[in-house]
Amino acid sequence: MPIVVDIDVMLARRKMSVGELAERVGITPANLAVLKNGRAKAVRFTTLAALCEVLDCQPGDLLRWEPDEGQADDPAPAGTASGAHHT
Repeated sequence: MPIVVDIDVMLARRKMSVGELAERVGITPANLAVLKNGRAKAVRFTTLAALCEVLDCQPGDLLRWEPDEGQADDPAPAGTASGAHHT
């Protein structure tokens, strides 16, 4: 998946455990593990906001986009301009 979750980086910077973060955010350690290991298909904005509050960071500190292998060479989907942003 082209969205990479960098929760581990912020945990290391804050010297915080996964268990402590899960407790302070109000989610289970198992659900936090799914998110931090990149297996989540979605994240609620309320959860993202809580993560940012507890870790004192911005959403961009936790999430980043990386193209899939070979995606950069693929043509744009029909009806879109290459590099166009969707809202």
